[in-house]
Amino acid sequence: MPQHIRLRPSAWGASLAVSGLLLTGCGASADSKAEPVAAASASASASVSASPSPAAPLKPGEVRVAGQVDKPYTLTLTDLRALPQTSVSVEFTSAKGPQKHTYKGVLLHDVLKNAQPRFDASKKNGQLRGVAVATGGGDYRAVFAWAEIDPGFAKSQVLLAVSEDDVPFEDASGPRLVAPQDTKGGRYVSELNQLWVGVVDPVVDGGQH
Repeated sequence: MPQHIRLRPSAWGASLAVSGLLLTGCGASADSKAEPVAAASASASASVSASPSPAAPLKPGEVRVAGQVDKPYTLTLTDLRALPQTSVSVEFTSAKGPQKHTYKGVLLHDVLKNAQPRFDASKKNGQLRGVAVATGGGDYRAVFAWAEIDPGFAKSQVLLAVSEDDVPFEDASGPRLVAPQDTKGGRYVSELNQLWVGVVDPVVDGGQH
């Protein structure tokens, strides 16, 4: 006859206690593994949300005004044509030889002033520490001192031109930066797509150390 094994009450209780410890240990192990994963996921999400959004790609004919300004913005050739126009006649030399043209457009100073550059008002003539950097097609770049474009300090009329000799620029050509005071055309930036405004203090002061 088969024999039936009967656990004594003390043995039965010990068996239940061991089973409970095993189950509890499994649960703790799963939780301890899940917590670092959840923390890492939350950290990654925070990192992604904290990353700055990349600037939207520019379309032909658009110009982004940015830098150390309070109100960065983007404008188009159409926007420029709707603003008060200034006409200048210029002569300069280029790789193609002597050039003589009449350009019509908007004063660069007015376009940059609308972005509200952050010049230090506590410094005497703080705006004279400012620079404007123009970028065009093929990453072509030219720099202007703020005093060159500010009518309060200079008579030059640097333009964002929308036409040359009464022929409007197409969007693919973009506006053209025109520097009437220059005798060479190196700073006549074609296919203009970005204007950056800033001050030289961080570079100059940093270079002293």
